[in-house]
Amino acid sequence: MPGRGLARQLPNALSTLRLLAVPLLLWLALAQRETAFASVLIAALLSDIADGWIARRFSFETPAGAFLDTVADSALLLVSVFGIWVFHREVFTQHALICATAVGLWTLENVLALIRYRRLSSFHTILAKVTANLLGLFIGVLFVVGFQPWMLWLAAGASILTSLEEIALLAVLPDWRRDVRGLWWVLRERAR
Repeated sequence: MPGRGLARQLPNALSTLRLLAVPLLLWLALAQRETAFASVLIAALLSDIADGWIARRFSFETPAGAFLDTVADSALLLVSVFGIWVFHREVFTQHALICATAVGLWTLENVLALIRYRRLSSFHTILAKVTANLLGLFIGVLFVVGFQPWMLWLAAGASILTSLEEIALLAVLPDWRRDVRGLWWVLRERAR
């Protein structure tokens, strides 16, 4: 079926588009174009949901796709944080400790992954997927409705737990692996 080969590239195409949206988002933030920034950002966040669902639903998952998804997600998260700083600085100034902890642990996990594996981790744990949805929901609501502090605490708290789990996974997994369900499953697998 010739169309299936092309369809297999859809998740990677969505990740690539998300990655290409990052410079545009950066420019929109610097140009103080909040409505356009929010529109592109929300579309990019939705593409993240779509590419993962398509890859899993149709068994289009590949190591290259997992890597591309991770790079696109990381770049999008960085530009999202920058956009929040530009347009909704009160999130950081009023909640500095939890924001600094969440961003700091996320950064630490990425640095440790680069040291350990020479590339970003692509664990895609269950907790990381839940956290990505919570962060996306928080960001979408922030730009469409306004700042909801309880959503920040929920998303940032989940992000902190995810980073801690992924740091623990870095400690117990000697080689790079993608799509790990979570620390509990890895420890159970190692105990066998």
